[in-house]
Amino acid sequence: LGQTLSAAAVAYGFARFRFRGRNVAFMLCLTSLMLPWEVTIVPQFLLFRELGWLDTLLPLIVPHWFAVGATGAFSIFLLRQFFMTIPLDLDEAAKLDGASYPRIFVTILLPLARPALITVAILAFLVHWGEFIQPFVYLNSTENFVLALGIRFFQTLPSTEPSRDHLLMAASVLITLPPIIIFFVLQRYFVKGVATTGLKG
Repeated sequence: LGQTLSAAAVAYGFARFRFRGRNVAFMLCLTSLMLPWEVTIVPQFLLFRELGWLDTLLPLIVPHWFAVGATGAFSIFLLRQFFMTIPLDLDEAAKLDGASYPRIFVTILLPLARPALITVAILAFLVHWGEFIQPFVYLNSTENFVLALGIRFFQTLPSTEPSRDHLLMAASVLITLPPIIIFFVLQRYFVKGVATTGLKG
């Protein structure tokens, strides 16, 4: 939710406003797509340690809430391309009626961009739902483990049972179900959002 809203706000700025350095700022945003997460893991770990966020869920929530990282940059790019397909005449007509920029964004652009927003939300959910590396680095307490990390921890626990494969399979099915259900429920918006992004006219 946070990544979708933050990316939409940034994309709105890139798509609708003309300011000095806009293209440079957008290119810098896109370069984060080419920057491997392994390059920033140590600085991020040190930063979160100084903030006292280690072994909490904050490192997994706060940066992504503000669309930081490759997933956020891709979301910004996708939404910017969609906003650029919406005619500027709608903005001009709203301005003549006295609407402010935030109101234009909330009442005009967001409803029109619903397919793209749902697409971004689905992609963000799929990425963060199965996240393993970041929780593995930042979390230590078992009560804070996310699902993927919890399954891995369960595999390493000593047991007197000859096999726990049935329990692992049951947990894997439960973890897999929410993304499948969300995708099939919202797939028409997903397909529409991907198909119409970047097409003008």
